[in-house]
Formats: sequence, C-alpha cells, structure tokens
Amino acid sequence: MWPAAPGYKLPVSILPHMILHLPVTYQVFPSQDPLDRADFNAVEYINTLFPTEQSLANIDDVVNKIRLKIRCLDDNIRTVVRGQTNVGQDGRQALEEAQVAIGQLFGKIKDIKDKAEKSEQMVKEITRDIKQLDHAKRHLTTSITTLNHLHMLAGGVDSLEAMTRKRQYGEVANLLQGVVNVLEHFHKYMGIPQIRQLSERVKVAQSELGTQILADFEEAFPAQGSKRAGGPSNVLRDACLVANVLDPRIKQEIIKKFIRQHLSEYMVLFQENQDVAWLDKIDRRYAWIKRQLVDYEEKYGRMFPEEWCMTERIAVEFCHITRTELAKVMRTRAKEIEVKLLLFAIQRTTNFEGLLAKRFSGCTLTDGPGVKKPETPLESTNPFLEDEIGEDGSEMEEDLDRPKKHKAPDNPFHGIISKCFEPHLYVYIESQDKNLGEMIDRFVSDFRAQGPPKAGTEDGGAVLPSCADLFVYYKKCMVQCSQLSTGEPMIAFTTIFQKYLREYAWKILSGNLPKTSSNSGGLTIKSLLQEKEGSEAAKFTVEELCLICSILSTAEYCLATTQQLEEKLKEKVDKTLVERINLTGEMDTFSNVISNSIQLLVQDLDAACDPALTAMSKMPWQSVEHVGDQSPYVTSVIMHIKQNVPIIRDNLASTRKYFTQFCIKFTNSFIPKFINHLFRCKTISMVGAEQLLLDTHSLKTVLLDLPSIGSQVVRKAPASYTKIVVKGMTRAEMILKVVMAPHEPSVVFVDNYIKLLADGNPETFQKTLDMKGLKRSEQSSMLELFRQRLPTPPSGTDGGPSLSFSTPTPEQENSRIRKLEKLIKKRL
Repeated sequence: MWPAAPGYKLPVSILPHMILHLPVTYQVFPSQDPLDRADFNAVEYINTLFPTEQSLANIDDVVNKIRLKIRCLDDNIRTVVRGQTNVGQDGRQALEEAQVAIGQLFGKIKDIKDKAEKSEQMVKEITRDIKQLDHAKRHLTTSITTLNHLHMLAGGVDSLEAMTRKRQYGEVANLLQGVVNVLEHFHKYMGIPQIRQLSERVKVAQSELGTQILADFEEAFPAQGSKRAGGPSNVLRDACLVANVLDPRIKQEIIKKFIRQHLSEYMVLFQENQDVAWLDKIDRRYAWIKRQLVDYEEKYGRMFPEEWCMTERIAVEFCHITRTELAKVMRTRAKEIEVKLLLFAIQRTTNFEGLLAKRFSGCTLTDGPGVKKPETPLESTNPFLEDEIGEDGSEMEEDLDRPKKHKAPDNPFHGIISKCFEPHLYVYIESQDKNLGEMIDRFVSDFRAQGPPKAGTEDGGAVLPSCADLFVYYKKCMVQCSQLSTGEPMIAFTTIFQKYLREYAWKILSGNLPKTSSNSGGLTIKSLLQEKEGSEAAKFTVEELCLICSILSTAEYCLATTQQLEEKLKEKVDKTLVERINLTGEMDTFSNVISNSIQLLVQDLDAACDPALTAMSKMPWQSVEHVGDQSPYVTSVIMHIKQNVPIIRDNLASTRKYFTQFCIKFTNSFIPKFINHLFRCKTISMVGAEQLLLDTHSLKTVLLDLPSIGSQVVRKAPASYTKIVVKGMTRAEMILKVVMAPHEPSVVFVDNYIKLLADGNPETFQKTLDMKGLKRSEQSSMLELFRQRLPTPPSGTDGGPSLSFSTPTPEQENSRIRKLEKLIKKRL
C-alpha cells in the first residue's frame, strides 16, 4: 500500500455512506461493480482508486462522483419503498377471490358425480334382463352340444362293437379315434352312471380289438417254423392303423413279434457252432440282412404304416443280435483271433454301419422294442479324420497346426455292432506294440549304418527322418484305433506310444549324443599332464557338432508335436478319460535331451578355451614392460569361438531360441571361469594390469558379438544376453582397476575396492591382494582394515543388496581344486 500524504485525512463523512450502501441484491442481480461484491473491502477499494500519491490530486472529483451515486441509490430505494405500500391489500383481495372460486368449483364437481351415479344405476337396471338372456343362451348351447356328443358317443360305441366283431378294421380305425376324442369331453361327467357305462364299453372294445389284432398277426405270422402261413393283407394293414390308436403296448408287441419272426432264420443259420459264424465269413451276415431288407420292402413294405420305420427297426435289431452273437463267438474262440482277421472284420462292420447311416436316419435308436441306444458316443473322435493319410511326415504338422474343428455326428449307427470288438482290441494293440518296437530297432540300426549327418549338407542340423516316420506311423494307427473305440483301447494305445516316445528319446537321441572325453568338472592325471604340457583338450569334430544340433532340432520337433498330440487326444477321447491323457513325462524327456545337447555344446567350447585361460594364469605379468595388442591367449579364445559358434548357429537356424540359450549358458560358464583365472595371476605389475584390462575389453567385445559372429547378417543380440555379458565382464574390469590402484594409503585403497567391486567377501579381497603381490604381513593389516571399513548391514537383514558377506560356492570349489592340483603335482 502506498503511504498516505503527510497531514492528509480522508473525509470521514464518505465512509458511512460507502459501508451502508453495500449491495444487498448482488445474488439476485449480478454486477461487475466492486461496490456490489459481498466481500467488499473499503480500504482495498480506496487503494484501487488512488494507487499512487500523485493520484490524490483528483480526490475531489472522485468524492463528487461517489456522492452523486449515493443520491441516485437513495432515490431508487425511496421509489421502490413507496411502490410497495399497497401490495399487501391487493394480495388479500386476490386470495379472497380465489377461495370463492374454489368453493364454486367443488360444488360443480359434486353435482357431476351425483349425475354419474344415477346414470350408472339406470344402465344396470336396463342390462339386468340382457345378462340373464346371455346366461340362458350359453347354458342352452352347452346342453345341446353335450347332447350331440352323447348321441355320437352312444352311436359310436354301438358301431364300434359291431365292426369289431366283423373285423372291419378300416372303419374301426377312424371311428375309434373319433369315439376317444368325444369321450374326452365327458371326463367331468363320469359321476353319471350312463356316462360311466359308456366309458367302460369303450375300454372293453379297445381291449378286445388289441387281443383280436394280436391274434390275427399271430395267425398270419406264426412264431414256429420257417414258413409263413399267411402274408400281407389289407386286413392286417387296417389293423396296424387301429393299433396306432390303441395302447402303445399293442403296437410294440406287434413290432416285436414280427421282427423276431423275420430274424428267426438268421438265428438258425448263424448259430455259434456254424462255420459261417466266424469272423472270416462276416460278409455273409451283412449280405443276408441286405437280402432280407429287400424282401421285406417288396412283400411287407405297404402293410405297416410308414411312420413305424419297420425297415430300420429290423436293421437295428439285426445289429444288436449280431453284436451279441459275435461277442459270444469271439469269447469262445479268442485264441484264434489274429490281427489281420480282426481288422478285416472291423473294416467290414464299419462299412456296414456306414451303409446303414446312408439308408436310415437313426430315429428308432432311442425307442422301440429291444432297441438300445449305442453305448459309443456319436461324435467323431478321430483326431486325424479331417484329412487323408499321407505317405510322408509333412502332413502331420499340417494336421496338428490347424485350428480345432468340432465335426457334427454324421453316423448314428457308429459302434452299434463294432462295439463288440473292443474287448479284443488288445490283439491289435499288442501287434502295434511289436511293430513300434521293431521300428525303433530299425531306426537304431539305420542310424548306425548311415552315421551322423555330414557337415555342410542339408542334413546337417536338420530333423532326423526317423522322427517324421514315427509320427506318421502313429497317425495311421490312431486313425484305425479311433474308428474302433474312443474309450479304454485309445488309452492303452496312447500308453504304448508314450513308451516308444521315451525309447526314441533314449535310444535315438540321447543314445547318439557324442560322449565327452572326461567330465567337465573332473580332475585326472592325464588332464593335469596335458595342462602342464600346454596341449589342447579334445574337441568335437564338425560332424559331431552337426549331429548334436540335429538331435537338438529333432527333440524340439518331437516336443512340439507331442504337445499338439496331447491337445488333440484330450479333445477327441471320451470326456471321462480326458484326465488320463497326459504326455507331460514324454515332453520332459525331450526337454532333457534339448538341455543335454545345449550343455554338450557349451562344454565343448568351454573346454576348448580352458588351455588359453590356463596360459593366461601362468604368464609372468610382473615382467610385462609395455602394453601391446591383445595377448595370444585372447586370440586363441576368439579363434575357438569363431570355429564353433557359426557352425552351431547355422545348424540351429530353425530353432533360434535354443541358439540364444546356448549363448547365455556359455557366457554364464565362461565369465566366472575367466575371473577365477584372473585371480590365479600373481604379482601383476601396473603395465601387466593394463594389458589384462585391454585383453578383458577385447573378450567383452567378442562376447557381445557372439550371437552374430562370423555371420553376414548382423543381428542385435538379445537384451537379456547383453546384460549378462556387461555385468560379468564389468566385474572383471573392476578387479583389474583395483589391482592397478596403489595400495597406499590403505584406507583409500580399501574404500576404492568396496566402491568398485561392492563385494564384502574377505577371500575375494585377499585374492586381489595376492594379485598385487603384497606380503602376508601387509595383507593382514589390510584385511583387518577391510573388515572395519565394511558398511554394517541393516538389522534384521542378511546384508546389503550390493555386498556379499558369504563365500561363494564356486570360489570355494576352485580353491579346493587348486590345493588338490598342487598336491598331485608335487607327488608327480
């Protein structure tokens, strides 16, 4: 706020007016005038009017304007107050007039209501007689209708009894249905004796008709003897129409007796002790029923109503009898069943079932005498029926990679006869067990005869052909087995194939992996002598590397195909057996083959680099006088990497993810080993440490380019792999930087070590001191200072995230191995 002029005072008469005339109606009439604001502040307003000391020269004009505005507001208020003097009197007068009008309105409404009640009463009196007439008309109509029905019922019952005695079934069929329909109208009048008597007569007539029709059919088609005494006639055809109206049991009895008599000859011709009853003559059974169905159509096709589906019923009953008889014969002569004979019978049976599906709809499978619904599911459960069987393995992947399809059931007769073969499918399964065993043995002998894939050929690193042959054969067997059953036989066959999947993994894949000359972690006299003489460890040949890659690719193919097969099987087998389909063990076996193959490739390259690292640890780094190009051991390591990695990458081109795993595993193995050999370098001078640092950087660069080394197409290495390389090699660089640093003053050296390495392990620190060539007395004081300078881990924790206070297990093992090596060398 600007300071007031010395000796100046604001006129006191202005403030009361400014405060009293604050706007009261601001909320009703919004205004931008500061005087109308609810939070009006007189001091702020005055400061706004007179922001500077020079503006006080216009104070008289401002005061005059405010006084003028006050007078205008007073005039407005005065006018408004005078205008409201007569408002109260006018309001009371208007209220009284409204009350009078409301009273008049209520009176008119009451008059209208009274008139409406009188009109309603008048209408009721007028229509009272009309309602009575309506009720009388309705009752009269009902009475006439009931009397007509009664007349029809009485006459119909008399005619029905007369026609029944004369066997006039054609007229009885129509009349009986009408009598039954009319009798339904009298259910509520059964308490009347005459009505009840008529109802009883109708029941007696129906019973007599049923007995009479059954007797007529028995006479026309006697149960005994192969010759039929009668045959089709118009009387029997009309009798069937009557049976449709009678109790359904009459119709079922007629159908049952006729089918039994029609198939009696079949039961005699194909008895269990007859020669034609055996599986090799199963075609004769189906030829016989075909002739019988043709004969039935010609002689009796018009006798039975079309909706009875007698032809289909005869065929269905034949199927059930055949299934029972075949089951008895096979149970008796089980030892005579051979695979070819069984497959022949199954093929002929399934063909006949397919013929039935083309000819009939299957509408009688759920009803009718002696007809049972087939136990097998109607849905097709063959996982490979969507395509024809090919001769090579290329079709296998196509079948499995396609989206799942749910085929609608198209053969309701599937399994109606062939179900009887299911208990004897063990013969087929045992045969396939033997065939698969012979196939595995043939694969083994062929592999030994042909040898591993040749380097530089298309076969190098490719999937073994035997793998595709195995899955194609399994596909063919699955097609046959799924056509026979989707139940326990499918489970048994899947179990057998699981067995040979494991054998394939063991005998063909794992069994042919090249063997290493010695365990990677073992220690022998020969290895020590080789190390002492500086000779290189035995490496895999290029052919062996190609073989390992080929086995890895084959295992990867088997793993993916087995997983797809498991999904197909779970989709197609019976729902109750889905949980028993589990190929996880076989998939784990192939995964182990993949892991072992990658481990062999890593061990081979790792062992090839060991002599170079050993040479590094034996070099006199104290006597190095100047820093030059990379050391010979680095050149040796790079040479081995450039020899192996391109071969492995080219042979694993179809499985890039496993090549990436190989790179990661090799890096995880090589970098710790390189750091351990760094610790073996004793008494390293400043120049020697600089040379080692240069060598470490060269190895780091090579490892970062490892996935694309020697390739014309340069690909960026995966981020996970790059992170591993950078982290491991940076640790090696930090160790060398600590070695390069002067150890005096000791506090600075220890703090620098903790900062660079972030390693709280005293053994690692002591190894670093050994690399610098410090004496034991100096190391003791440095170790004590190191323990004092270590940051204290927070309470309740094992230590900081960047410091390790426990001895790493690999370093422990390397220390023990070194002691054992020294002991053996002394004895040698």
